[in-house]
Amino acid sequence: MNRLAKQLKEQMIKRMAIDNPWWITGTIADDFKDMPERVYLEEFYPLVSDLSVRRAVILMGPRRVGKTVMLYHTIERLISDGVSPQKIIYVSIDTPVYNNSSLEELFFYSRQALRNDNDFDGYYVFFDEIQYLKNWEVHLKSLVDTYRNVKFVASGSAAAALKMKSNESGAGRFTDFMLPPLTFYEYINLQKLNSIIVNKPDGIAPYDTININELNNHFIDYINYGGYPEVVFSEKIRSNPGLYIKNDIIDKVLLRDLPSLYGITDIQELNKLFVHIAFRSGNEFSYEKLATESGIKKDVLKKYLEYLEAAFLIKVVNRIDQNAKHMQRVTSFKIYLTNPSLRCALFSPIDNDDDFIGSLVETAIFAQWIQGGKSDFYYANWTKGRDKGEVDIVWVEEATQKAFSMVEIKWTDRFVDNPTELKSIYYFLQNNSDIRKIIVTSKTKFSQYQLSKCGSILFVPSAIYAYWVSDFLFRNKKREMLYPKGM
Repeated sequence: MNRLAKQLKEQMIKRMAIDNPWWITGTIADDFKDMPERVYLEEFYPLVSDLSVRRAVILMGPRRVGKTVMLYHTIERLISDGVSPQKIIYVSIDTPVYNNSSLEELFFYSRQALRNDNDFDGYYVFFDEIQYLKNWEVHLKSLVDTYRNVKFVASGSAAAALKMKSNESGAGRFTDFMLPPLTFYEYINLQKLNSIIVNKPDGIAPYDTININELNNHFIDYINYGGYPEVVFSEKIRSNPGLYIKNDIIDKVLLRDLPSLYGITDIQELNKLFVHIAFRSGNEFSYEKLATESGIKKDVLKKYLEYLEAAFLIKVVNRIDQNAKHMQRVTSFKIYLTNPSLRCALFSPIDNDDDFIGSLVETAIFAQWIQGGKSDFYYANWTKGRDKGEVDIVWVEEATQKAFSMVEIKWTDRFVDNPTELKSIYYFLQNNSDIRKIIVTSKTKFSQYQLSKCGSILFVPSAIYAYWVSDFLFRNKKREMLYPKGM
């Protein structure tokens, strides 16, 4: 080994000792201990702690949702459960000194730092920000196959890109775990506001509230600031969310992550497109109109939308017609921010009477479904003669192509008092008689309106519906983790 290589190796070993303080102290740093745990830790930890299952765990999610913190909380639990601190290794791949090193080299050097060169069993190895290593999935699969009694865990911020590579190369070797931005259910729990929610199993919805106006105020706070744990718990950051979310989340994704992952050269063009979309979250777009408004060529535009989805910044929702049929050619679609607080960071916070409150309430409710891992929905939009209408969310049975559930999102009580004004819903129901559940959100009121032919419309306050959806999807994810298919 030449002198330069030897010096580099020494620097890497020193860095590993710094990044793994529990090797000496037996515990993680206090600042990580003091951070609140995500509720998803209860499902993530069993996947990591079980050495008998020979699978690497891939923790995916956008920037700043708490992936690294959850890794540290996992490490602390392992130590509390009796795992030797010297058997736990953490490596952040984006650390400059590790450039051009393979995962196997990093595992080898970390054992050298521990003076356990020839010990290969019982380790828990955490590779953070793994997307910065080229062909990471090949390296990781090789490690899983080679070291049978080691649990490897990797995390990364480019969720869709990671998942694609995981599926391609890690079949039977990787278990994917998505950590989303904070859902409204988590926000209420982390803020210790559970007492405002009331279980009501016999009601129109399974939840109610002791004070809908107070809950709505919290819902608006969630829309403005609630996507990221650090923003929720820092008054300093909340006083200037743009400085934190835009600079530390949006800019790093747009200016660093996506260009490095996909070879984007015109980063200002990508940034311009994202700002254009963020201001209009929930709007209907077409490639032609978007290309004209943004000045970006259609073929480039399509790639940019794919990249922004891969970074979990946006979700493209496809359109169906009044008969719940897919468009033969994609001419229009809606785009939602996956987290409404992204818009607040770019522009300004909203309040109860803001002109954009309706679209951001809609974005927040879509975000609950998206963050819960469900995106098997559409929106309906049609123009036929004098009939023109739209339904916000429609679920369609893929085998039969029949719609079975629908939601219309409103931030007003007007339609609770005047349900016959919901013209689009009535027209859609005339063409889709198999609809089994019809929900219209309101601002403050519950109600049920009986229809003559197909059940009834359930009116549920938007904040309650957001809590209901995010709670349901979290519990569903928990069941899936406890009883995974194919295992």
